[in-house]
Amino acid sequence: MKSSLAFLRDHVGPVAIAFAIALAIAQVDFVKRFENVTLDRRTIWRAALQKDYVPEPVVIGIDDASIEAVGLWPWKRHWSGSFMQNAAHAKPSVIAWDILFAEPDLDQPANDMKLLGGTLLAQRAGAEVIFGAVTNEEPGMGSLRPLTEPMQKVEGDIQRIHGEKALLPPLPPLQEIAHFGGVDTPPGNDGVRRVAPLLVRAGDLVYPSLSLQAVLRHYKVPLEAVRVRLGDGIYYPGPTGEQRIPIDVTGGYFVNYRFGVAAPPNTLGFVEMIDAWNKTFVEKQPVPGLPDVSGKILVVGQTSTGLTDMGPTPFSGHTPLVLVHANVIDNILRNDFARQASTLWIWLGGVAVSVGGLAAFSKRPLLAQGAFALILPLIYAGAAFYAWVGFSLWLPIVWPLLGFAGVQVFMITRRLMAEQKAKAEIKGMFGTYLSPALVNRMVESGERPQLGGHAEEITAYFSDIQGFSSFSEKLPPDRLVELMNEYLTACTDIVQEEGGTLDKYIGDAVVAMFGAPIALPDHAYRACVASQRVHQKLGELRLKWKAEGDTWPEIVGKMQSRIGLNSGSCIIGNIGSRTRFNYTMMGDNVNLAARMESGAKSWGVYSMCAEATKLACEQHGGDRVVFRPLGRIVVMGRSQAVPIYEIAGLKESITAEARECLSLFNAALENYYARDWAAARAGFERSATLEPNQPGRTPGVKSNPSLVYLGILREYENDPPPENWGGIYVMKEK
Repeated sequence: MKSSLAFLRDHVGPVAIAFAIALAIAQVDFVKRFENVTLDRRTIWRAALQKDYVPEPVVIGIDDASIEAVGLWPWKRHWSGSFMQNAAHAKPSVIAWDILFAEPDLDQPANDMKLLGGTLLAQRAGAEVIFGAVTNEEPGMGSLRPLTEPMQKVEGDIQRIHGEKALLPPLPPLQEIAHFGGVDTPPGNDGVRRVAPLLVRAGDLVYPSLSLQAVLRHYKVPLEAVRVRLGDGIYYPGPTGEQRIPIDVTGGYFVNYRFGVAAPPNTLGFVEMIDAWNKTFVEKQPVPGLPDVSGKILVVGQTSTGLTDMGPTPFSGHTPLVLVHANVIDNILRNDFARQASTLWIWLGGVAVSVGGLAAFSKRPLLAQGAFALILPLIYAGAAFYAWVGFSLWLPIVWPLLGFAGVQVFMITRRLMAEQKAKAEIKGMFGTYLSPALVNRMVESGERPQLGGHAEEITAYFSDIQGFSSFSEKLPPDRLVELMNEYLTACTDIVQEEGGTLDKYIGDAVVAMFGAPIALPDHAYRACVASQRVHQKLGELRLKWKAEGDTWPEIVGKMQSRIGLNSGSCIIGNIGSRTRFNYTMMGDNVNLAARMESGAKSWGVYSMCAEATKLACEQHGGDRVVFRPLGRIVVMGRSQAVPIYEIAGLKESITAEARECLSLFNAALENYYARDWAAARAGFERSATLEPNQPGRTPGVKSNPSLVYLGILREYENDPPPENWGGIYVMKEK
């Protein structure tokens, strides 16, 4: 239950909010316009991909060639009469005029008669003729018996339908013999015509548009058989049953544009077609390639670039508006309607996909997250394009992409905040234990330290001040604290500079680890170098304290520190109670490191380590750290022998006398292992004179390795070890 709530809080909630905000932004007019532009681009690309598309209606254009042949527009109406007279021979089903014939020709009434005669000839040949009408503030010239009557079956608020107080219809004689339809194509808020009215209103009366009327006349459907539900559709009996044309509450139809201005057979010239039909059907001289318009809807309108019936459409800012009607008619005849995807389903889908991506990629590498952030919007944009091209399904692009972007901003912000929090946690948790450089390395690695206990290969480091109880006796508390702060600061700085992690202080003791919480392949080498640097620094501090005269008692100027090291697998983690814990180390190898520190006193050395540390150090540091074998020892608390070594110093600081001492000692030790007691004694006696630490000369030293072995030899000369001895010596002190 808790994990489910956390998932909702960390993933579902933020994503849902991001998409909700994106959806709210999408309601801003500027964003809506931009969304429309993306749809326009898809429409243009679709038309380019469908180069061989042949529309159902045939557009007859008053084109540039026609203007050149006849003269400036407007023409005398006998040209329109001639057109219909010649078109009658081609047997179209409908001739729809996106041209107004609202006022009589008072100068030459005969031209109106030729228009009327052409209309009658076309109708006798079986073609329905539809003239254009426009909404008007003032009543137009009317007829007592118009053929087109108002639509009766209209459900909804008709006042929302595009219209005016009245309608400017064609001439009364034309109204009586032919149908009319509204040719209004008002622009949208951004000036582009994407929605065309299929209904027009004149006061309280509703009439069909030119496009709707053309389709109804094509199928011989009377207006009384048509029913309208605003916000739903226009229903009419078609060739395969009841048909539905989707409309909005204003009676507007969302045009599914398929074609713009193109070459034949999409668009034909007005004068060209008059001549072609006349030669083919009257003069009986067939014109090659004459398009067959039998049974087709002819839509006549202005297409010349110099005429006024132009406006913005998705194709261009200067499109012949007759093409709006032609596209609408084509859509209806094919039942090729644009659909808009459900906002709810897009929102739910976007949330679901983004939540999945958030859960899957939020903890992945930044490159994978970036790829997801880039690929997902591209996939969606591709799907939106394919849906429009293949299925006329409008998937909005802008607000879903804003939603995806919002999710990415959230993911990146949360990641940055988490990283900053992790950095703060790391710095807060380890800032007092690690050097700033190592803390920065932990932060930059992006890896959170494993807390709670885990095995890790490390080198454990223990140091202790020789004879510290004497310091406590001879220094008042404040001076003791001052001295210890200076000493511990120096030791800790060196440990951290070499990459070590401070575990704890125990009085004067410094406990540290090398290799955790950040793995260090050369942890043993770093620990050995740190031990020698601490001794060098302590030597500098002794000179400083002595130079300060009576400020410190004599014992301060003789301070020595012993250091023990061991390398191996240890348990690292937060160890303690539920309310108080410490990042520390534990295990047998840690205990052995402590034995190395305490055992160093018995051997009269200041740095001692087990064989694992020596071998690991030499693997990464070569011969820079100089070791002296001290033998095979069984320390207290263990049953197995452990080869131990003195860390004699760094190669660059070892004196010639010390090198000779180590050489003599090593040779004597080999004789010792060979049970050649006399040769071993002679060798240890010679090396004893060269030992750097001499009892009575070196403060606090009671022995050294050569003297220790001389004592062991005295024991073995009186009581030799067994034959299977193997050079092992059992320590009697910790």
